[in-house]
Amino acid sequence: MAQVDLGPLDERPRVLVVDDEKFIRDILADFLGMEGYVVRTAEDGSAAVQELSRANYDIVISDLKMPRMGGLELLKELSHAHPDTIAVIMTGFGTVETAIDAMKRGAYDYILKPFKVEEIIHIVQRGLEKRRLTAENLRLREALSLYKVSEAIAASLSLDEVIATITEASVHEVRADVVSTWLDDGEGSFFERRNQRSSSLREEESVGHFKPEAVVQRLRLGGPIVEHDARAAELFAELPSRPVSSVAVVPMKMRERLIGWIGVVSLAANRRFDEGQRKLLSLLASRAAAAIENARLYEDLQATFQQTIKSLARTIDKMDRYTAGHSERVAIYAVALARWLGLSEEQVEVVRHSALMHDIGKVGCVMNLNKPGKLTQEEYEIFKRHPVYGREILDPIKFLEPVIPGVHLHHERWDGRGYPLGLAGNEIPLIARIISVADTYDAMTSDRAYRRALPHEVTVNEITRCSGSQFDPDAAGTFTEKIEDLRDAMRASGEPVPE
Repeated sequence: MAQVDLGPLDERPRVLVVDDEKFIRDILADFLGMEGYVVRTAEDGSAAVQELSRANYDIVISDLKMPRMGGLELLKELSHAHPDTIAVIMTGFGTVETAIDAMKRGAYDYILKPFKVEEIIHIVQRGLEKRRLTAENLRLREALSLYKVSEAIAASLSLDEVIATITEASVHEVRADVVSTWLDDGEGSFFERRNQRSSSLREEESVGHFKPEAVVQRLRLGGPIVEHDARAAELFAELPSRPVSSVAVVPMKMRERLIGWIGVVSLAANRRFDEGQRKLLSLLASRAAAAIENARLYEDLQATFQQTIKSLARTIDKMDRYTAGHSERVAIYAVALARWLGLSEEQVEVVRHSALMHDIGKVGCVMNLNKPGKLTQEEYEIFKRHPVYGREILDPIKFLEPVIPGVHLHHERWDGRGYPLGLAGNEIPLIARIISVADTYDAMTSDRAYRRALPHEVTVNEITRCSGSQFDPDAAGTFTEKIEDLRDAMRASGEPVPE
């Protein structure tokens, strides 16, 4: 007699015997059952497909020639819907070539009829051992993949990058059709930060929308969620186009505080999430939680940094009504020039911050720099100290270290006749050469106490004339060539443009 199936708690290997001869089905069921396997039978391929939709099997032993659906058709169905299941084909002597063809299509082995039961048992044992080794290799690959994902998560301080990494990892590692990542908004509610679908879904297909209140309540009461079919559908406020087959949701927590959650969805009838996949997701979520918290802290720090920069810039510009907005305009021109020169976005941000604070040293010049008429020689010597003062002001602030070269050296000249160090050519950091051009353009096109603003065309001609002497020829040439593009963009956005 075949062994009794004890249900989902029964961890014995499961074997499905498929043959249109009842005598063969019964013999194999009895002998394999006595070996300790859970055995079920089906009279042909169609019945086998139905049985496989109800339960998972480790190995399928199938006859080659059967009515309705034969062994080769069943093999094709297995390779598509149950790729982890081992397939063994039974055949008579006259169809050995067909059996070999079946192995080429993915069958593990074949059995010739009439067979010896010992042969069957031996093949089943070898097949199950192969499946065990395959599963172990898969777990090792998953562990390696998890390690790589963890490294990628830990290495990033960008919240968008962290979320993208865990979302993409969830799609691939658990073969989810949809992954939805949610974060808390700091006020007790949760919002969907990212939703990603697998490539198997068409763009026009709806992937639905989770019901956050229901999910959060379940997570707080009972931890991770794994549900199937109708119970899985209860977690949706808006159902996907396809029926929901399975859902797994794991929390992201920091010091027992729920900061978000990852929800994965399967829309394939034959693919349900199990405890192993839930554990894998939980590991991802635990690593993601710490990275998300760090990324948020970094974003807060960056916001504080930006506010500090802007505050310092406005402090400088408040010194005189003629310089109001100067630092911010210089930053606009310098950022544009930096991008035109091909600097990375990280370098562009350094240029922006340095340009905003390029005149911070003027707070150390106890004099009226914008008085009518020319500065006296003594006043000019004091004025020339402001780049040094700027460096001294910023030097103790470690996180502002990258911006110091632009502040300290933006009055150096390409021909070496600038100040404070008299550097020449490429000795001058590129950031300082960029700010020099941007600073000059805004200074010349703005009103000063001692003169009216110069026209744009006059200023551009002057920068061109001084290219190679005062200015880096590449920076000056690029600026004068591209400035009209920036002016057009500024006009389109309603910003004032020098005439």
